[in-house]
Amino acid sequence: MQQASQSAITPASDGRDHEKVHAIASAILDGFNRHYLLFRNASRQAQRNFEQGNVHAQRDAVRNRIAFYDIRVSEASERLRHDFQAETLQDATWTQIKTEYIRLLLNHKQPELAETFFNSVCCRILHRSYFHNDFIFYRPAVSTEYIEADAQPAWRSYYPRRGGLAHTIERLLMDFRWGLPLVDLKRDVRRVIRAVHTHLGHWPKVAFNAQIQVLATPFFRGRAAYIIGRAINGDLEIPFALPLYRNQHGELYIDAALFAREHIRHLFSLSRAYFLVDMEVPSAYVAFLHDLLPETSRAELYTMLGLGKQGKTMFYRELFQHLRHSGDRFTFAPGIKGMVMIVFTLPSFPFVFKVIKDVIAPPKEVDRKLVREKYLLVKRHDRVGRMADSLEFSDVALPRERCDPALIDELRALAPSMLEEDGDSIVIRHLYIERRMKPLNIWLDERRGDVIEDVVRDYGNALRELAIANIFPGDMLFKNFGITRAGRVVFYDYDEIEYMTDCDFRRIPPPPTPEFEMSGEAWYTGHKNEVYPEEFATFLLYRPDVRAAFMKYHADLLKPAFWQDTKARIKAGIIEDFFPYPQALRFSHRYAERTSN
Repeated sequence: MQQASQSAITPASDGRDHEKVHAIASAILDGFNRHYLLFRNASRQAQRNFEQGNVHAQRDAVRNRIAFYDIRVSEASERLRHDFQAETLQDATWTQIKTEYIRLLLNHKQPELAETFFNSVCCRILHRSYFHNDFIFYRPAVSTEYIEADAQPAWRSYYPRRGGLAHTIERLLMDFRWGLPLVDLKRDVRRVIRAVHTHLGHWPKVAFNAQIQVLATPFFRGRAAYIIGRAINGDLEIPFALPLYRNQHGELYIDAALFAREHIRHLFSLSRAYFLVDMEVPSAYVAFLHDLLPETSRAELYTMLGLGKQGKTMFYRELFQHLRHSGDRFTFAPGIKGMVMIVFTLPSFPFVFKVIKDVIAPPKEVDRKLVREKYLLVKRHDRVGRMADSLEFSDVALPRERCDPALIDELRALAPSMLEEDGDSIVIRHLYIERRMKPLNIWLDERRGDVIEDVVRDYGNALRELAIANIFPGDMLFKNFGITRAGRVVFYDYDEIEYMTDCDFRRIPPPPTPEFEMSGEAWYTGHKNEVYPEEFATFLLYRPDVRAAFMKYHADLLKPAFWQDTKARIKAGIIEDFFPYPQALRFSHRYAERTSN
């Protein structure tokens, strides 16, 4: 535990004060414990949904769980106001409450999450001038290392030297106590072993320390359940993920075996839906995953496990630690300035910061409320690897000296209601933060040749996958898409997105007279949410090489039929599978191909 400030360890003045301090600290912790109980119940239900093949319930669970935290924070805040007149408490009392809260957390299984919950409740009651370590957990106070779960350890270990690799994998799979049988356990084990051999290129000698470590509970998302672990053999450490699916007969099968870190990292990309995982000690899961994926921050891992508020807390700490150890300035992000957002970045920190403008000029037909609704839609939706997730913050104080004066001037001019200038700080009342990507239009401007074809093909694939997931981007210009570190095209501008089912995809009607066609003016006037796919080519395919690549793979996207058929499938309740790993790694693909050959 970190040393508390002197004011935070002052004893209560008498017994009555101590009882009140204890009651307030306990009330906050009760609120958190209720939240985490509901969180775990949703995660446990995920296995039942998976085994029943109820993908609609699984997606609803991810969407509904997002609201759990804020509801419990509101309840706890209201209880403090009603029962303890929290807004009238003296500073000394608040520091005593924090100290008492720390004492209550000493044997807690989720202390880091409970600290964040304390911060959320206090931030509903206290002014931001209190947002430092005397009153809230600006820094963590209780260590999360070596916390032991009561029910079962966070991961299990298996030893292939004792019974052989095949027997070990069989036992590993069956220890999850699935409620459904595996359709062919021995076949799937053989396939996993062959995949290991293919990945390594040879069979190494079984080392003295050979073992397989597996996180104790599955990771659920969509139709899939993932077993996550690592194999250790001598100095070799191999992360792995085994995705399981349910077939139409109610039997389970392993769909693939992932060993490359880049493939496992894609599972935890913030451009995908959050996992449902039952964790008694979440910090142990995050530590295990961070060992497997050191390039993925703990903030991102907490977020992908459905613990978004903890992800925000970790991110905030990482940002301000970075500010203490760097000297560059916040400045405008590369790319074309948008009509809706002011977007800026710190060059040495791989994220962008987005502030909604106060007045959004035509032809945009949105306001701040609508833009926030669109961003919430994306957070609740299955992002299928094609939409960037955002962290949403309020009252972020940045050092004035670290901000480009031109940036401050633009905030004053275009978003004055979102800016407060407070001495050496500027305070932004509301913003979104996303991982920085190279804008697709800049990427294309800088390149020529064969690489264009691959990226334009992936851009078209992104449009298809978004459509199948019931998302129409609205503004499909290249500037609204980015290239990730893995070279994947991802959408990140949400002010014009709509559900596919709310759009009407039409052919352009013939001109009423030849004069209309020759005039250059549109003879058709689309109402809201009317979409004419034939128009896409006009504003997208302005370069011959881009046009050639797009027409080679995605010519059907310029006709209404694709969009109409996709909309009809969605309305029929058909949910497509999106595999967050290459099709070539799927056993069904690999062995079907071998059979055909």
